[in-house]
Amino acid sequence: MPDRFTFSKVKVVPLVLLAALLLGMLSACDSSPASNTSPGSNTTGSSSSGGPVTLTFWNWVTGVDKAAAEFNKLHPDIHVNVINLGGGSNEYNKLYTAIKANNEPDLAQIEYQILPTFETTGSLIDLSKYGAGALKDQFVPWTWNQVSLGNSVYAIPQDTGPLVLYYRADLFQKYNLPVPTTWAQYADDAAKLHAADPKSYITDFPARDPGWFNGLVWQAGGQMFNIDGQSWKVAINNPQAQKVASYWQDLISKNLIKAEPDFSDAWYHDLDTGTLATWISAAWGAGTIKPNAPQTAGDWRVAPLPQWQEGEYNNGNWGGSTTAVFNNTKHPKEAAEFAMWLNTNKQAVEEMIKGNAIYPPVRQI
Repeated sequence: MPDRFTFSKVKVVPLVLLAALLLGMLSACDSSPASNTSPGSNTTGSSSSGGPVTLTFWNWVTGVDKAAAEFNKLHPDIHVNVINLGGGSNEYNKLYTAIKANNEPDLAQIEYQILPTFETTGSLIDLSKYGAGALKDQFVPWTWNQVSLGNSVYAIPQDTGPLVLYYRADLFQKYNLPVPTTWAQYADDAAKLHAADPKSYITDFPARDPGWFNGLVWQAGGQMFNIDGQSWKVAINNPQAQKVASYWQDLISKNLIKAEPDFSDAWYHDLDTGTLATWISAAWGAGTIKPNAPQTAGDWRVAPLPQWQEGEYNNGNWGGSTTAVFNNTKHPKEAAEFAMWLNTNKQAVEEMIKGNAIYPPVRQI
């Protein structure tokens, strides 16, 4: 698999922060295996010998450790200890337990859709007290809206998940399939591929992953949740959602795609063996393919998401994360400083791009 991917600019339609929480979108960033390092307890503070302040950062992005090492060099009075707990629920379950025990880490990576859960527990620090509000204009507006409420800032945007099409270049060449630019062309490819090899499918429909479907509705211009005054406005059956659902139901009914849970052993096997020729995923998907489909290294390419109309370029978002600081930290100023530096420093952001193919929300570094 190529080490570097090029993504076009993303046109997005802002969604409401809490909407994704209602959808239960619990896994959207990365499925990298957790390290063998145990979480341990939060023992922040200066050492007895007067050494640097020590901060613990729970996350799952490859490359954060290198960024933290650079931060430690530049800030000799602060030492950030990075612990990779694995993505999504692997970390969140430990965080919930730690909060109950009043033993959470100083900082943690939290996805946008999960952030309200932790904010409502009262366990997050308002980073505006430490100057985070001044960073607002450095980030894509919709991501800043996800981490702020009024003048309060509960996390710093870390990455986003613009959707793209990952495809097996070798299989497309073998079966003479054009790289689709529209959803109609994608359906044609699905039919040609399955006719040529009944054991192969253009992709999988992950029925248990509403975040993926929500991203496709987003691309189509639909918004399933909104706020009207003090009330929720729910429009799950909006025309755009029906359009997207009908498209995929047609492919399922024709047996042109598989329908199995993503991020499962069977799904990884299908990626690795050529059963699936494409994966519609977010920018972070490259970091999932590389370790979980090793036999296909060098065979994958990336293309813009197919469009409903030729010549358009609309996109949606699936996932993305933030860096939050917890109330239990003994050093909120230093923790806030690291959270802001990590997501705005050029070298730090580049380390995360190289390590995990993240798509940063910072406008310019």
